[in-house]
Amino acid sequence: MYNILVCDDDKDIVEAVSIYLETAGYNVVKAYNGIEALEKMSSNDIHLVIIDIMMPEMDGIKATRLLREKSKVPVIFLSAKSEDADKILGLDIGADDYVTKPFNPLELVARVKSQIRRYTELGTIAAAEDEGAIINGGLVIDDKAKTVSVDGEDVKLTPIEYDILKFLTQNSGIVFTTSQIYEAVWNEDAIGADNIIAVHIRHIREKIEINPKEPRYLKVVWGQGYKVEKINR
Repeated sequence: MYNILVCDDDKDIVEAVSIYLETAGYNVVKAYNGIEALEKMSSNDIHLVIIDIMMPEMDGIKATRLLREKSKVPVIFLSAKSEDADKILGLDIGADDYVTKPFNPLELVARVKSQIRRYTELGTIAAAEDEGAIINGGLVIDDKAKTVSVDGEDVKLTPIEYDILKFLTQNSGIVFTTSQIYEAVWNEDAIGADNIIAVHIRHIREKIEINPKEPRYLKVVWGQGYKVEKINR
């Protein structure tokens, strides 16, 4: 059984999250500030941490920075919409994902399952990287086998969807217009490509994202185009 540390100064949130995680088969260790979270980490075998950003005594950012000095376990931030800068900082110092309050508890459980799978599959991902696979976070594209997986789970894409995702992932962090994507994938002039690309992007998101409305990988840059977010493993 995996042990999940849940840390938030709001005890009602800790209790609610704990109920859903325990129902999903996880054991929960509770903490209510960053100092207590680090103490629980040192005295328990923790496999994943869910931690709020804004807390008294020690916030989630500082706690995660200290945690990363000793552990590589997945960390999921809980954050308010107004804390975008903190979320970015948190990801930069080693957090793996974030969920914005108010959140759907079932989505949080799905993200926990995804990160646990990814954590336990790190050896498999490293082996795939040695074989020349395209790796971006938990997204793995094996171009020899023409397969895609996200956090260890196979994803079934059509050939066009595969080519679009491969092109964007190979160039992660770069924004491409719909015309550029069309011309790169179809190898012909882009005429009326906007709707075609938009439909394919939507279908890819539905297959690779936990919450397609808040994508982790495949993102739109309004007025400019699309990109695959560059994510460190």
